[in-house]
Amino acid sequence: MYTPKAFREDDREKLYALMQEYSFAVLVTSQQDGTPLATHLPFMLDTERGPYGTLRAHMARANPQWQAFDGTCEVLVIFQGPHAYISPSWYGEKLSVPTWNYTAVHAYGKPRVIEDTAELYSSLQDLIQRSESGFEKPWMFDSLPDDYVQNLMRGTVGFEMEITRLEGKFKISQNRPEGDQIRVAATLHASSNTLGVGIADLMDQRRKA
Repeated sequence: MYTPKAFREDDREKLYALMQEYSFAVLVTSQQDGTPLATHLPFMLDTERGPYGTLRAHMARANPQWQAFDGTCEVLVIFQGPHAYISPSWYGEKLSVPTWNYTAVHAYGKPRVIEDTAELYSSLQDLIQRSESGFEKPWMFDSLPDDYVQNLMRGTVGFEMEITRLEGKFKISQNRPEGDQIRVAATLHASSNTLGVGIADLMDQRRKA
């Protein structure tokens, strides 16, 4: 990921926070003929396993992408956080152009397929519990008949990936004068765009740090 020094983010806790809040990410691999293949998936992050953490996810067995998980080929998982259009009318300098503020984390590693049925079940259970936890009456995975669950898992491929490289980019107007940063954040706070408000919050946090 092209990342000018001003926009580079190495704070592990900030990267983990983005990955956990915006956990529906894009898995990118390369097929044997060089054609890229991407799948959109919900990921679980275990921050305690591996030097940069470990990701877990699953996909349909009919999806050919998992066949690239041979333990030798590096893959990329892209997490996209808040982003917003930035108008030059919000700057003090008249000779300015539009841009886009955004946050992203790129995680690299070599996935392994989860072969153990109990481990796959646990991975599915963890994802469901996380997703259901905010509901008044959470739906329970173990409420399903066992034969139904076993048949479901036969059509599912679980995998995990120890992260070997982690890149973060928080492009939030760090290259602009402080007055511009204040105006941009205030304008985004006043908007109805929740992603824009998210960018404004990050800008405020950085200025106050």
